[in-house]
Amino acid sequence: MENILELKTVNELTQFSFFIPSYQRGYKWTTKEVKDILNDINDFIPRIIDNFEQRTWYCLQPIVIRKKGNWNNEFEVIDGQQRLTTIYLILHYLNQDFVKERRLKLFHLNYQTRLGTSKFLENLNDTKTDDCNVDFFHISQAYKTIVDWFEKRPINFDKSDFSSKFKFHSRIIWYESKNEDPISIFTRINIGKIPLTNSELIKALFLNSSNFHQYSNDRLRLQQLEIASEWDAIEQELQEDSFWYFLTANKVQVNRIEFIFDLMNDNDDKSDNYSTFRYFSKKFKNSSPEIIQNNWKIVKSYFQRFKEWYNERSWYHKIGFLVSINSISIKSLYDKSSELTKSQFDEYLDALIKQSIRNIILDDLQYSDKEDVRKILLLYNILTMLNSDKDNSYFPFDIFKNEKWDIEHITSIKDAMPDKNREDWLNDAKVFIDTSHKEGNLLKKRADNCNVKNEEEFKNLFEDMVSHFNAELKDDLINDISNLTLLDSETNRGYKNAVFPLKRKTIINRDKAGVFIPVCTKNVFLKYFSEYPPKISFWTEDDRENYEKDIYTVLKDYLN
Repeated sequence: MENILELKTVNELTQFSFFIPSYQRGYKWTTKEVKDILNDINDFIPRIIDNFEQRTWYCLQPIVIRKKGNWNNEFEVIDGQQRLTTIYLILHYLNQDFVKERRLKLFHLNYQTRLGTSKFLENLNDTKTDDCNVDFFHISQAYKTIVDWFEKRPINFDKSDFSSKFKFHSRIIWYESKNEDPISIFTRINIGKIPLTNSELIKALFLNSSNFHQYSNDRLRLQQLEIASEWDAIEQELQEDSFWYFLTANKVQVNRIEFIFDLMNDNDDKSDNYSTFRYFSKKFKNSSPEIIQNNWKIVKSYFQRFKEWYNERSWYHKIGFLVSINSISIKSLYDKSSELTKSQFDEYLDALIKQSIRNIILDDLQYSDKEDVRKILLLYNILTMLNSDKDNSYFPFDIFKNEKWDIEHITSIKDAMPDKNREDWLNDAKVFIDTSHKEGNLLKKRADNCNVKNEEEFKNLFEDMVSHFNAELKDDLINDISNLTLLDSETNRGYKNAVFPLKRKTIINRDKAGVFIPVCTKNVFLKYFSEYPPKISFWTEDDRENYEKDIYTVLKDYLN
């Protein structure tokens, strides 16, 4: 049997009886949560839509229920009893404006273990709470909050208007489970901390039997099986991080197919967590097999286009770059790609990349311009990979987005003298001193005999050692783009402004251990930009100039 997913007004709930099982916790909503729901409904203004045939409505969060026994109007509450109880309290308060004979009949809440709660709810106005148990206390506090909230309304407040909005223009998401054991559902929602998502709710819409009322049972099952099977296949592929993070800017999502439904939602409301579900719920109202199939074709079209981008290596890297720097939305990119040929789309991506760095002047880039430096170095690494005919690897956007990536100086800087672990820094650095000449020998002796606790002595030695390894690199270029590279924060933290040869050793060891090192960073520390024979332990002025030239050569087609 199919699960039932629909929307019900608060007024429609009054015909039912709800059973609260023993595994549910007691009522625990605080004053803040009760006021939130009252304020939200009060602020909501229904608008006329669909050619004056329908009004917009305020969406309450879902309740998950399961029919109890054979009585059609009694349901076991699996999730949402806090919400139901609060709705009951508000309705009870609004009922007090009427004589007993004209009051709205409220839904019944029956508790398996909290005996007396049902009677307590029915007699809220007459119940003394001095000696109540903890459940009664929280319920009475919530009801007092409701009473106080209404009493503090301004003189022009229209209670009848609020009552109408609450009863007839507020809808709850009604999720009725037919198959699953209620305990397992409760565990999944509450203990597993996995709430009902838009995609789970939308899946029920797509597979709802009433959408295929024209089909025979065999054809219905075949259609449902086909959608369910394709749904699972799409979700499985989107769960691959290399595919997912190429498409998204560090977006964490349990059911990743929901990303496609969000793109299809033309009425996105950021303030409503179930905006996408409401969009499809309205779309599928009085639906037909054709509408279901057409919308499912759109879902598959999105997915197939994404796979096409992913499998085309050039598009993967260019789109991945644009998404990483938040320069383009996937929705607009998808729409544009539908209008263009493959060659036109490639030109369009290049134009977007040029646009994204149009205000960056390479010669002026400094360490302080971190956002622009990060863009340039990311693009530099990506294009370097693409420009190699023999390199078929893919830049790992999943690693780039899930780890903190830093802009790192290639060689040490003098204004970052270590405050702690000075002896460790000194011991790590002095083994690389070039002692083949007199100056190097003297520096080594000073390092061997330095008193690291003497501030002035260590400062002078530190600056001289940095100058030694920087091989006459000009101080005014230390923060220039030509002395910066892209590196993961763990590697960066590992050497804390170490001298160049120690950084080089760290990079090589981490590369051997399988840690991803961007290709251009690796090229720097493996001395690919050095004249032969390379000075392995030094970052020279020639190294810096050659590195800068390579950055410009790789990026020149995209720079203004």
